[in-house]
Amino acid sequence: MTEDNTLLTTIIEGIQERKGKDIAIVDLSAMEYATAQCFVICSGTSTMHVSSVADCIQEYVEKHTGVKPYASDGYQNSQWIVIDYGTIYVHVFMPESRELYNLEQLWNDAAITLVPNLD
Repeated sequence: MTEDNTLLTTIIEGIQERKGKDIAIVDLSAMEYATAQCFVICSGTSTMHVSSVADCIQEYVEKHTGVKPYASDGYQNSQWIVIDYGTIYVHVFMPESRELYNLEQLWNDAAITLVPNLD
């Protein structure tokens, strides 16, 4: 699990590097049918910011760990970009889309850790 912890920490740092907001870590490890060990969810302030945060995560993680995502999607409209790191899915949302899809509530049986904003 140390490798996943390092990846998780590096993802959080990548979000914070580009001033992503309202970071939540949803621990799915105890969920029987979850497709990942955890979700990292954050918000951007505009579609450009959402794209920028998602790009920064990928660049920062690769630079510091050598890990590249398996896939990413959502750049077409940048309302919700998901980055698949296998055991960790990163979701970067516009606030309205985050509220609409409400992944934290969808997985409300999971332990959720909120990371304070740096500003």
